[in-house]
Amino acid sequence: MNISHSTISKKAGLPPGALVHVGKKKTDKVNISVIDYSKTEFSEKICSNVEECFPFKETKNISWINVDGLHDTKVIGKLGDHYKLHPLLQEDILNTSSRPKAEAYDNCLFLTLKMLGISEDGNAVVSEQVSFVLGNNWLISFQEIQGDVFDGLRNRLREKIAPAMQFGTDYLLYRLIDIVVDNYFFVTEYMSEKNEQLEEKVLMEANTQTLQEIQRQKKLLIDFRKSIAPLREAVGILQRENTSFIQERTIRYLRDVYEHIIQVNDSIESQKEMVASIMDLYLSGVSNKMNQVMQVLTIIATIFIPLTFIAGIYGMNFDNMPELHWKYGYPAVWVIMGVVLVIMLFYFRKKKWL
Repeated sequence: MNISHSTISKKAGLPPGALVHVGKKKTDKVNISVIDYSKTEFSEKICSNVEECFPFKETKNISWINVDGLHDTKVIGKLGDHYKLHPLLQEDILNTSSRPKAEAYDNCLFLTLKMLGISEDGNAVVSEQVSFVLGNNWLISFQEIQGDVFDGLRNRLREKIAPAMQFGTDYLLYRLIDIVVDNYFFVTEYMSEKNEQLEEKVLMEANTQTLQEIQRQKKLLIDFRKSIAPLREAVGILQRENTSFIQERTIRYLRDVYEHIIQVNDSIESQKEMVASIMDLYLSGVSNKMNQVMQVLTIIATIFIPLTFIAGIYGMNFDNMPELHWKYGYPAVWVIMGVVLVIMLFYFRKKKWL
């Protein structure tokens, strides 16, 4: 996802922690929903305003507050003030160009990452920043738009069959991270299919359009790697951070997510190598096509060299040329040229130059 310099420049000269939305406005309204549950209870609420989610901070149940839309800084500020979120943390939530990272604060843990998916038409990869703030019994997720990959978890919570209901808020955070990372595998499969299609196109015809597609695929992989590589470090910090917010049991699960991120990184590197080989294949195809053209032109030029030699001799204006006034001189020259042409063509074909 590209962020324009004009958008980033809004923060120029402002003090640290200033609430400025960096990114595109992707929704007209900020939507807030709350899922509150325990081992035996479940409730769900759609909040009409930000104040309605404030009471969930003090409940004994686990509260998952989800915010869709980051453009309204007043809403983010009110929520941050009530939950006592550090100003720099709030600033990172609003900065959709920030790289994935994890940080520990006195009263919470913060994690931001990229949620990737395939567009509805299946022709592009879409990116969205998602941030998580983990407290003792609450978790707040911030998303740019409404709609995500967490509906499966929500449904299991509604049916009271999700393992997350048996564990703490840290396990809920793990599940959300795990779902996002698992979705990366669909993206890698999509890119693998695109690479195979590109390879077939290059083998069939290496043209300018194919070169543009290779460059787009290369840029896509670079952006994908920028979204994934820092997440490995961020999840590693969650494992190593000596804090009461992450239990030992959950750390074991985070190690599994860490391994999945490594697999995705390895897959990206493989895809990058494949794109590089496709580019080499394209260049070889262009070179072969050029060689074929040069071969044809060289053969044509070689054929006309002796014909030009013959025509040059009989085109000289000397008075005492032997065949100059011969009755059959003109057709004889054409016969000689034809015989030379046939002999050369036969020789070229025998050498498999044609």
